Amino acid sequence: MTLEENIARIRAEIDEAARQSGRIGAQITLVGASKMNDADTCRRAIAAGIDALGENRVQEMTKKLAEHAYDGAPLHFIGHLQRNKVKQVVGKAALIQSVGSEALLREIEKAASQQELVQDILLEVNIGGEEAKSGFAPAQLYAAAELAAQLPHIRCLGLMTIPPVAHFPHENCPYFEKVHRLYVDISEKMYDNKWEYISMGMSGDFADAIRCGSNMVRVGTAIFGARDYTK
Repeated sequence: MTLEENIARIRAEIDEAARQSGRIGAQITLVGASKMNDADTCRRAIAAGIDALGENRVQEMTKKLAEHAYDGAPLHFIGHLQRNKVKQVVGKAALIQSVGSEALLREIEKAASQQELVQDILLEVNIGGEEAKSGFAPAQLYAAAELAAQLPHIRCLGLMTIPPVAHFPHENCPYFEKVHRLYVDISEKMYDNKWEYISMGMSGDFADAIRCGSNMVRVGTAIFGARDYTK
């Protein structure tokens, strides 16, 4: 199938999953995870109606920005962000989805202050408690949200998570449900919060994530095909 056909098929699956959760597909933001895809491919995805493109690597993002790969769609940063590369992402990405530590929050605040702008972010939740993954533990999340609300050059718009690798269908639903409960709970406790996104679900489980409350999905392989890591 072509990239355009893949996007159309995924849109249909999003519509169905949204309907099953009492919403419509237009309420779900489809982010194309465009890692290892060139600028022309990104432009094709935008022309086919993707809502946003998401990059994992700062160097690749910077190169593709110079090639105008993202013209016409918002750019999200969805990968692990090292503190020494924050300056290269702040002000370039419309949304930094992977903010998973207090130190990273403060570094983004510093860079955004220097550029005199407000950077939109999501707080990343390490919902599986995996040592190899970044992200706030659920017990740390409310304090992180309060800190983000106090930083004048950061606007926190919600939560993002990457659950453990699933080996069976629907295995990640309990994780998605936990993050949705956290999102609702913290949204209710926060005064004057700007939360609007809960970013959960990737190529193999985005329909489950939507049924569990996600309104933003990050889809790579199902749109662009399998990545060739030998290159």
